[in-house]
This record gives sequence, structure tokens and C-alpha cells, in this order.
Amino acid sequence: MEVPELGFFALVRYAWRQLTSMRTALILLMLMGIAAIPGSLIPQRITNAIAVRDFFATNPELAKWYDRFSLFDVYGSPWFSAIYILLFISLIGCVLPRTVEHYKAMRAQPPATPKNLSRLEHHQEFSGGDKSLERAQDWFKAHRFRVRVEGESISAEKGFLRETGNLLFHLSLILILVGVSFGSLFGMRGEAIVSTGERFINVATSYDTLSFGKLTGENSLSPFEIRLDKFVGEYDPKTNAPKDYTAWVTVTDNGTTYKKVLKVNEPLTFGNTRVYLQANGYSPVVTVRDSQGNVALQGPIPFLPQDGNLRSIGAIKVPDAEPQIGFVGSFVPTNARTTGQGAISIFPELLDPKLLFSIWKGDLGLDSGVPQSVYRIDTTKLEKVGLGSVKPGETFTYPEGSITLETVVPWINLQIVEDPGKSYALIGGIVAVLGLLSSLYGRRRRIWIRVQGERVEVAGLAKNSAPGLEVEIQKFVSAIRGEK
Repeated sequence: MEVPELGFFALVRYAWRQLTSMRTALILLMLMGIAAIPGSLIPQRITNAIAVRDFFATNPELAKWYDRFSLFDVYGSPWFSAIYILLFISLIGCVLPRTVEHYKAMRAQPPATPKNLSRLEHHQEFSGGDKSLERAQDWFKAHRFRVRVEGESISAEKGFLRETGNLLFHLSLILILVGVSFGSLFGMRGEAIVSTGERFINVATSYDTLSFGKLTGENSLSPFEIRLDKFVGEYDPKTNAPKDYTAWVTVTDNGTTYKKVLKVNEPLTFGNTRVYLQANGYSPVVTVRDSQGNVALQGPIPFLPQDGNLRSIGAIKVPDAEPQIGFVGSFVPTNARTTGQGAISIFPELLDPKLLFSIWKGDLGLDSGVPQSVYRIDTTKLEKVGLGSVKPGETFTYPEGSITLETVVPWINLQIVEDPGKSYALIGGIVAVLGLLSSLYGRRRRIWIRVQGERVEVAGLAKNSAPGLEVEIQKFVSAIRGEK
């Protein structure tokens, strides 16, 4: 017997049924989790372009293959987007029809009482009075059963909460995907380091790192300014552990200026944009002069903390000096010295600050067009001039000029986030938990009663083999008999 070939429309219907099956949705969900793993292991251009550049320098051949498969931009790659979109379609095609059918089932009457109740679970037969049906209706009402009365029999049903919770869980996954997609399309995320006394203006050039959604850009940035007036970090003197971080800022928003206090868990809000206090450190304020005594650089230079006591590293780059000068530095807020590690910090506060550095001259590569870290200097092609250290108010002189440590001020790292889809994702997460709990604890069951003269028959059916039906039938029978 020959099997006829599927036509085009039949093939499309078959493909749609396969795509919208729950099995396919689970496979796609698992694939999306697996596809996200490279994004955690391989540096991404959108978050760390310098690390990607270093990867190309150290592993050029492997980097080419990674780039061909978009592994440096996993979440924006065609294959990740394909999995994401297919999962979205699969969940919608799978869950929405089930939701419609479930709604119809909830609105429909319970099934009619079977003719032969003795074939069902926990069947009982006993003698009862005239009030058996009346007592049964009262019991069903008290226990939130939906009932269908037909002559001398009652069919009762409850437990739709189980399937409702299951559908809510899957519908919430769709809502979470909608929230994530909104954030990816219309959101933005950036970071900026602001030293005490400096001002952050919400324009693209003020950011240290900045990434936009696929359907948004620089014109979407909210017009506001933040000036860091003061920052205080409180630390436990016994353990050196941080106790509290507080930043006092002056905010200008739409022409209105006001004072605010910024804490770690208390962000500033500008419409859909939130500004978080994410990290902190110290900026040595230096003045670098050339051999003629002219100021080549002046201002705070943020240094990057390396441990809990805020021992920090950084680079002071002076491209305007002749020749160009670079300082590879280390800063300790509370100076101490060890034989093995040299200068270390023994407390995070500025009790005995000291700046240590090595001096290099030559082309710093700032005009090459290749991005480089603001905290490091590539010294492979530079000439070492000397070593030095200064405390606040001190000046170190070298043949090409001098460096003065004027003072040290704290800096904070601001994380600016605009995620219009996070509220959808949050609601989806809450609904998913509620739906999961409902599906775990809901019990779908049916109970029937038929009265024929003095003869009373009772039977039940537990959907999905849910436990507890036998106990419920026994309580039902006791209520019909008038027992307490």
C-alpha cells in the first residue's frame, strides 16, 4: 500500500503541530540555556571590547572561528535569536489553545453521573434518608465543588486550579520572554566612574561603557546631570568589612536642581532610567609637569581596587608631555610594607595614603585607534625612566619633569540602566511561582452520588492519580449520613 505524499499545506500543518508541542518547547528551552553558556565563558564585545581585542592578539586563529560563529556577541547572534524566537512561537502556539480549552472546560457543567458507579474508585453503597441529596449539595457547596443535578443524582467536580496553575506557569514564561525582548530592543545599560567634585552628564561621551538596545540610540538618553559632592564608606575596624556606603549628590533634571542621597540599594530614578551606586575606589589627584615646568596633566585619576582593603592599580598617561610619559601606579589608602608583597593596604580608609609608581617614556599608543584600558599601559615599546612614591603634598622629580600628589578623593561607579521590560519579567516571575505552587498543590477530582429510594451510591475519580480522594469520600459519606 502506497502512502500518499503530504501536500504543501499538510506539511505546514504538520510542522506547526511539531513546533507547538510541549516537547518541542522544552527542547528549545534547554537549547537556549545551553546556547547562553558561551556568553558566560567567552568575552563579549558589548561588555568588554578590550578583552575581545586581547583574545584576538593571543589566539588569532581561534578568535577568527569564534567570530565566524558570533561567539563574541552570543545574545545578538542569528542562531541565538532563532532559538529565542522559535521558543516564543512554540510557547504561544502550545499554551494559548490549551488555555482556551481549559476556560471552556471550567465554564462547562460537570459530566453526567455514570450508569454504573460500582466500576469507579472508592465506590460505596449504603442506606440513606430523604435528606441525602440535600446534605450532599450542602457539602459540595461548602467544599467549593461545581455541581450538576440530574433527577436523583448529583455530579460534582473541583480542582481546576491545578491546570490553571500549570497554564499560568507557561503563560508567565511568555511574559518573561516579552520582558527580556523589550529590554533587548528598547533598553540601555552603561557605567561611568565619577570622582568627588566631578559631574556626570547623561550623554554618550560621559560613559565608560555603554550599550543600547537594537531599536534605540543616543537620542533616547534622559537629560539629567549628577554631581558627586561627597562619598563616605564606613568599615568595621575589626574585620575591615564594609558597613555602609553613602554618596551625597546634586541632581539637575529638566532644569530643576536638588540634593539627593545615593545608597547601594536606593537608586536614583529618572523616568524609566535608574542610577545605581555599584562600586567605589580612590582617585589620586596629581599634577604632572614637563621638563620646562609647564603643567602637562592635572586632575583626579581613578585607580582600580584589587582587594577588600582597596589596594588599587592604575595608569597615569600624559600624552601632552614631550616625550610622552606614563606612570604605572599602585595606590594604598593605609600604607604598610611587607617583605614578600611590598606596599600593601591594611585598612580601606585614607589613614596613610601613598602612591607608588614606575615611570616610562615613549609613544603611549593613544593615537593608534586601538582601544586600551585606562588602568594599564603597554610598556613593551617604552623606556623605563625610574621608580618613585609620593604622599599627599609631596613631589617626585625625574629628568623629564615632576609629579605631585595633591590629594586623594573617592570615586564611585554609577550603573545607569533603562529596562522597560523588567516590570513584565518581574510580574512573569511572580506569576510563574504562584502558578507552580498551584499546580503542585491543586487536586482535580470528581464525586458522584445517586439516590434510589433508600439506596445511596457514592463514587469518585481522581484526575492524574492525585492522592487524598479516599479520605475526602469518607468525609462526604459521613456528612450524608449526618455523622460528625
